[in-house]
Amino acid sequence: MSGCKTQLCSKPLALSPSPSTRSIRCSSPGPKTLTTFIVLDKQLVVGEFNHGQPHVEAMVGDVNLYMNDLDDPQMAEIEIMIAEPKSRGKGLGKESALMMMAFAVENLGIHIFRAKIGELNGASLSLFRKLGFEETSYSEIFKEVTLELSVTKAKHDELLQLMGSFITHA
Repeated sequence: MSGCKTQLCSKPLALSPSPSTRSIRCSSPGPKTLTTFIVLDKQLVVGEFNHGQPHVEAMVGDVNLYMNDLDDPQMAEIEIMIAEPKSRGKGLGKESALMMMAFAVENLGIHIFRAKIGELNGASLSLFRKLGFEETSYSEIFKEVTLELSVTKAKHDELLQLMGSFITHA
């Protein structure tokens, strides 16, 4: 992303009781803010899992959150990529998306999540629909579906409860 510097933060997050993902937050100040969680597949860790170690061999994807709507700074576009084919279908995308959403509601005050997904990406469309996202538009030019999730009081409480199940590692 041009003009966007990122820096790693020191508090990775992990979801308990099924800690299959590990995350690092990156952010950049300014009109476009990016938050990134790096997704690790614990099954690919060589040796013991040690917090604070990069475990590059287990990096399988990322989850990104963009806060770039000048009219609504509490709206965030979310995207997920599980690049490693053997790590797909394990629930890492769902777990990572929920972790990012809970983090964003708790720490960034996000009240609307948006996902733009290619019309042929059935797995992502299915995932976001299962998370409660609803179609708001379709771009014929880009062959892309836009889905949104408003953070209602019930969804807010659900995500905050999920946030309470995270383990943070200094």
